[in-house]
Amino acid sequence: MKKIGNFLPHSNQENLKVKKIELSKLEYPYDSLESYIDEKTMEIHHDKHHQTYVDKFNALIEANKELEGRTPKEIIMDIEDVDEKIRTAVRNHGGGVINHNFLWKILKKNTEPKGNILKEIEKEFGNIDKFKEEFKKSAMSLFGSGWTWLVLDDGKLNIINTSNQDSPLSMGMIPLLTIDLWEHAYYLKYQNRRADYIDNFFHVINWEKVNEIFLEENVNG
Repeated sequence: MKKIGNFLPHSNQENLKVKKIELSKLEYPYDSLESYIDEKTMEIHHDKHHQTYVDKFNALIEANKELEGRTPKEIIMDIEDVDEKIRTAVRNHGGGVINHNFLWKILKKNTEPKGNILKEIEKEFGNIDKFKEEFKKSAMSLFGSGWTWLVLDDGKLNIINTSNQDSPLSMGMIPLLTIDLWEHAYYLKYQNRRADYIDNFFHVINWEKVNEIFLEENVNG
């Protein structure tokens, strides 16, 4: 069947529609980030909190057929095109899905920053320690729940905060790494000690994956 632009004729659109989002599987055991992030927190975070976002986003898709046919990432990237009546719910639950999908990918214990991403960090921030200082400062400044991100912003590295489940994708930025600052991500182990959680988070960044994402986005960009 002939393709029209980026779309197939309407009669074949049903074959492309996404009707249900599945919870992404972790590629490592719950306890693999010990002692920096504890096993119980990982289990609850993934199986309960992330699952809830998936369930609620699926309910939105089922009730709003215009959301079908696009991935959660595509929907969040074009959040301003979503009907205003459901936009906040889509931002919250769709953002919760893609933010957590991204987070699980960039977690791994005791990897070292290297390669092109390290060179770019040194170019932008001076050295890796200064980057960590700036990242922690930004994370500590976030009021309430949200995320701190290292992003590509118009081809340049930048550290930003987003509230709740907002995504840099909605702002035209490309996520490279992130820390979840919702209390459910750390409260069992750290209680109110967000600073300690952030310090220990630097031990579970999968720098190999961050570098891979950086290289891929630079090529595609």
